[in-house]
Amino acid sequence: MIRGAAITFREAGYIAPRFSSNGTRLVVRESHLVPPPPNLFDRSCLQMDQAGTIDGNTQHASAFPHLGVVVIGRNEGLRLVACFNSLPKVPVVYVDSGSTDASVTAARQRHIDVVELDLSVPFTAARARNAGFAQLLRTHPDLIYVQFVDGDCQLLEEWTKSALAFLESSSDVAAVCGRLRERYPDRSVYNWLCDKEWDRPVGKVRSCAGNVMMRVLALTNVGGYREDVIAAEEDELCVRLRAADWHIWRLPDAMAYHDAAMLHFRQWWRRAFRAGYAFAQGAHLHGSTPDRHFVWESRRAWIWGLLLPLLCTSAGFVLHPLGWNAFLIYPLQLLRLIANGSGSARDRVRLATFQLLARFPEGLGQLAFLRDRILRQRPQLIEHK
Repeated sequence: MIRGAAITFREAGYIAPRFSSNGTRLVVRESHLVPPPPNLFDRSCLQMDQAGTIDGNTQHASAFPHLGVVVIGRNEGLRLVACFNSLPKVPVVYVDSGSTDASVTAARQRHIDVVELDLSVPFTAARARNAGFAQLLRTHPDLIYVQFVDGDCQLLEEWTKSALAFLESSSDVAAVCGRLRERYPDRSVYNWLCDKEWDRPVGKVRSCAGNVMMRVLALTNVGGYREDVIAAEEDELCVRLRAADWHIWRLPDAMAYHDAAMLHFRQWWRRAFRAGYAFAQGAHLHGSTPDRHFVWESRRAWIWGLLLPLLCTSAGFVLHPLGWNAFLIYPLQLLRLIANGSGSARDRVRLATFQLLARFPEGLGQLAFLRDRILRQRPQLIEHK
């Protein structure tokens, strides 16, 4: 057990932190391996790292003796292999959320510790990160820092040094992240939008993203991730970290490449729907605090995605035909967003169009959360790819 920590560990497994909605114990078990589809993985790629040596998790270098890595994934295929290849030679735990591809095989062939989540409990990224963090500290209780990595991302080589140096020089900083870049922004407008989303201000910030290096002490003291938060779980965590007088920092350094693999409008719509649900859930949890967490984002979704369409439609029927002019508020808002944007005219138009369009699936996400609250249903993972 870690003294004073809010997360408790036992030799036989893991007890969920106090924010787990069901208190269910994680089962760390041997997998029932599913044979990989043909050509899903190149076996030489699975067994050898980019330098041509066996990437054994048990034979890591001593350059980062107090760092461990938690990777989470579900059916990431070759993206997961690329992720494993990019990791520093430190203790690594891979948490699998019910993959049906060869993800677990890929991890074990690289001697990476694997945690398979119990299929009877709903998956969330927060639950996966907690499980990996618990397993990492059970096997390496002396760790001071942990790097969380999503399975569709690749860490850049210099990031680990930069992040550790910053944390070691800033004892009041709980979490540090850097510039995340989309690997294939030109493959679709949706990938391009993700790259724009990752481009955020540097310095002391209110929240980090899923790929982040964290101080073990800070994470344990606030009880880990809240497992019933289905998206933006890192934002919710950062609310509690800042309330405990920790700071969050974003460095200008390049941190990782991300492969969104969003090629279809439906994927983008589902992702925006999930964001709307996360805004509603975050506002419900922390909206009444001085932080006002996700309150404006939720109101924005309600106004532009739900209330204004209803009012404009009502005006159209009641004051027909002039009443339909009420919908002109949307092109006017689009012009305002374009004028306030930055970059080329083409980029401003594309970004403003999707910013405005996103309010509709976000509004539907708000309604989905309200439905779940009324029916007392547990939030379910919303996947977009």
